[in-house]
Amino acid sequence: MSKLTSVWVFSDNLDRYAELLAGARQWGEQVNVLVQGAEAVPFVKPLGADVLYVLAEQSALQRVENYAETLVSLIEKPTAAQTPVTLILMSATKRGKALAARLGVLLDAAVVNDVTSLSVNDEGTFAEHRMYGGLAFGREKIITPIAIVTLAPGAVEPITANSSHDCTVYQANYVTPRQEILCKERRTKSLSSVDLSKAKRVVGIGRGLVSQADLSMVQELATVIGAEVGCSRPIAEGEHWMERERYIGVSGVLLKSDLYLTLGISGQIQHMVGGNGAKTIIAINKDKNAPIFKYADYGLVGDIYKVVPALIEQLSR
Repeated sequence: MSKLTSVWVFSDNLDRYAELLAGARQWGEQVNVLVQGAEAVPFVKPLGADVLYVLAEQSALQRVENYAETLVSLIEKPTAAQTPVTLILMSATKRGKALAARLGVLLDAAVVNDVTSLSVNDEGTFAEHRMYGGLAFGREKIITPIAIVTLAPGAVEPITANSSHDCTVYQANYVTPRQEILCKERRTKSLSSVDLSKAKRVVGIGRGLVSQADLSMVQELATVIGAEVGCSRPIAEGEHWMERERYIGVSGVLLKSDLYLTLGISGQIQHMVGGNGAKTIIAINKDKNAPIFKYADYGLVGDIYKVVPALIEQLSR
């Protein structure tokens, strides 16, 4: 067995469908995709679904978790299978994981979150995922007829859209759950439009940065080399100098970039879980014993406040 009989794909984030469809085509024979609202169809349809189901949009106060019963009504549960024949594949967002948990209960199915790779062969279906805060990877054998997986961002190379692809589109009726989760209020927050998992070049900044004002220096270097700016966890969640979407690490973004230039990043394993996917890693740190140099393809021992301006000057010529 090299592929599962069917894969069902759903995401609360449209931008994740290209990755999810790439994995679905790799792991399943029949790929069924569920989207929220008709406006998502033109975006998702060219990505290669065999069948597309449009979930009826609910009010702005509805939560994604409320779709669990609707998905169950569409997915036929295998009865005699001893190993997975059906895969439910979703993005590893907070809402995706919450929906996965409800589906796991309703379908009596195994759930594996933050999966970085999935293998289907004659020995069974195995999911590899991060554990212990990124200090290790676990490899789980899934033995329930339905496997529910939330895929970590950057785990799979996104599929290329094909504008000529066509598929059958159905309207799915909303099944009201016995206990709906309703959002009573929404408060806006500033969000970054950046998606570091798709960036070809990334400049990452860590604790070596003294003040938030110095981010302008880092951004200037990134602009010169055509890169996006990312950061380690303390910069995003400790100092709040950058958006959460720019955090690279175990519970953040996994890079697939051609280049990752780190500035003042020590290189703890929790961060490198996110950075190790880059094809080339260049590290600049004034501590010659920093762990980052064990991962780097090229390393420079130096003060970023001296090295970065020099790089900007040279590369701007």
